[in-house]
Amino acid sequence: MFLRHRATQAEYFDDPARTPEELGEHYAALERVNRLIHFDRPFRVWLPRLLGEATCRYLTLLDLGAGDGQLDRQLSQWAGTRGWNWEFTNFDLCPHAAPRDPNPRHVIGSVTQLPFADQSFDAVLASTMAHHLRDDGEVIAHFREAARVARRVVLLCDMHRNPLFLGALWTLLQFTGESVAFRADGILSVRRGWRVGEWRRFAEAAGLSNARLWQEHGTRVLLAWCRPSDT
Repeated sequence: MFLRHRATQAEYFDDPARTPEELGEHYAALERVNRLIHFDRPFRVWLPRLLGEATCRYLTLLDLGAGDGQLDRQLSQWAGTRGWNWEFTNFDLCPHAAPRDPNPRHVIGSVTQLPFADQSFDAVLASTMAHHLRDDGEVIAHFREAARVARRVVLLCDMHRNPLFLGALWTLLQFTGESVAFRADGILSVRRGWRVGEWRRFAEAAGLSNARLWQEHGTRVLLAWCRPSDT
């Protein structure tokens, strides 16, 4: 079956030999496409549902795989229009991302070993980050660490691996005017994406047996985990 198994080929974006200038061009292209596809929508929809609007008035949030901080900027602006104050810490493995992020709370490191104390943030988020990890063990460690440092909720989102989404994204990217390398990475991101059952196995292995997992619109796989009130 087409796309039954994940691709293992690394994305061009993840090549450590890429220059800061190349990465800057990639982040700029990614921001344009992310705005086009409303990549922040799952977080705008689900955080208020999971936490309640009263709790959302002030939140500390950790964005894993934040890149240059686009999710922070868009969600902070959106929260501000509602009179809410969302304070982000951005976290990314790539050292070249930090200088491009206007948020001074930008930490460099691996999502498999977070340098934060238990329950440091109200909410821990990640958008299209997990498919960059090297193997299943790293994904399980990522899930476990995200839950460890979350005081209230973990909300993770990534590509849903299916042929219809692959075809739709390929068509969209042909009209964006972005580079050949960027378009190839976009298609590879879907091929490296996930199925709900795969994430469910990882969540159980990470100890998140009460996590909710689902897919939306054939394009995204989501995981939501709320810390039990007695912990």
